Amino acid sequence: MASTLLSPMVDYYNDEEELDSEDDDRSVRGRDSEEGTLQEYQKRMKKLDQQYKERLRNADLFLQLEKEQVERNHIKEKKAAVKEFDDKKVELKENLIAELEEKKKMIENEKLTMELTGDSMEVKPIMTRKLRRRPNDPVPIPDKRRKPAPDILYYFLLVYIRVDPSYALYHKSQAIYLESKENTKISCVISSVGTNEIWVRKTSDSTKMRIYLGQLQRGAFVIRRRSAA
Repeated sequence: MASTLLSPMVDYYNDEEELDSEDDDRSVRGRDSEEGTLQEYQKRMKKLDQQYKERLRNADLFLQLEKEQVERNHIKEKKAAVKEFDDKKVELKENLIAELEEKKKMIENEKLTMELTGDSMEVKPIMTRKLRRRPNDPVPIPDKRRKPAPDILYYFLLVYIRVDPSYALYHKSQAIYLESKENTKISCVISSVGTNEIWVRKTSDSTKMRIYLGQLQRGAFVIRRRSAA
């Protein structure tokens, strides 16, 4: 009977020990769980910190590269602008020189034309100082000046006057055709050449005509070579 009374007590104590053991196991697992969670958290924070630092480093590198690229572009554009400015300056200088040279040629041609045609330019005589002749000195013989040859007129006809597309050289007794703006064509022969005009004789009735150099220059008349009959 005593054994019967003791068995419930023994079972009670056994159950209580089992409960204490289970509580100990739960506390140990709880501590392990908390420690594992903390380690995982610390590991993730360390990884995020590394990623943050890596992004900062990449951002600094990208900013530095952008600055260098902007500086290179600035230097390149500055050099291009300087080169363009120098090219434009040289081009402008060359254009001005060409324009001045062209005007200089026009002025020289006009001057030569006026000298050859004698329109408005007069040659002033050179003032010379006459010395008093001594009694025993011989009487000076006057200088006989030759009449200027019409070679300058031929040169003028050859180069500066639109006489013939072939720019042939004309002379006295030359057989020519005299053409006018009215498309008339007259068979003539050069009878004489002066400093400002040229005389031609028609072969049809032997009448003479005077043609001024200004008329040839303006294109009122055109002289063309023809074969003598």
